[in-house]
Amino acid sequence: MGTNNPGTCQVSVRGFPLGPFETNCYVVRVGESTGCWIVDAGYEPGELIGYARQSGLTPRAIVLTHAHADHIAGVREVLDAFPGTPLWIHEAERQWLRDPQLNLSAAIGMAVTTPDPDATLTHGQQLELDGSTWRVLHTPGHSPGGITLYCEQAGLALVGDTLFAGSIGRSDFPGSSFETLAHSIRTHLYTLPPETRALPGHGPATTIGREMTTNPFVRAL
Repeated sequence: MGTNNPGTCQVSVRGFPLGPFETNCYVVRVGESTGCWIVDAGYEPGELIGYARQSGLTPRAIVLTHAHADHIAGVREVLDAFPGTPLWIHEAERQWLRDPQLNLSAAIGMAVTTPDPDATLTHGQQLELDGSTWRVLHTPGHSPGGITLYCEQAGLALVGDTLFAGSIGRSDFPGSSFETLAHSIRTHLYTLPPETRALPGHGPATTIGREMTTNPFVRAL
């Protein structure tokens, strides 16, 4: 998946559906910069790593939308490929990175852990990547520390497992809540411009406007 956007900066996002759960993991860069973010690192991240290397990119951070196993299983491999890359996650799931029970990897018999994060994220925090500004939106419900990364300049939102094309994240996991998830979607996602392109953790891209009017699970009020 490639996205180039007009405006004050040219943001491109390349998506890789990784591993048995086809988890969308993204490489985000601005213009021809050699810096990038890796947003989520799922099982079998070799293709993503190969793309970053072949493109001459240096990850500035691994940013995790949440800490379920299918979004973090490749973190150690990415860090082996790009030593010293900072790891960022919402403060509510800091402990999940080292706990296979919390990150659900124990349930599938493949215990996953990562190093501790180098920084934790909070709602409303602004992050900068080569002239692009991204706002952290805390969007819990699928998990307590779920986040969305929103770039107004590019009209992009990386929504993790909060919202999908025609669906929403599961709310039957430990620590999940449908009521919290619906509130997050209505409060923090459906208030974004309708034309905002939403890049989810699984499945195809969508737009905020499309989900507001057609999503069968959470409609705009």
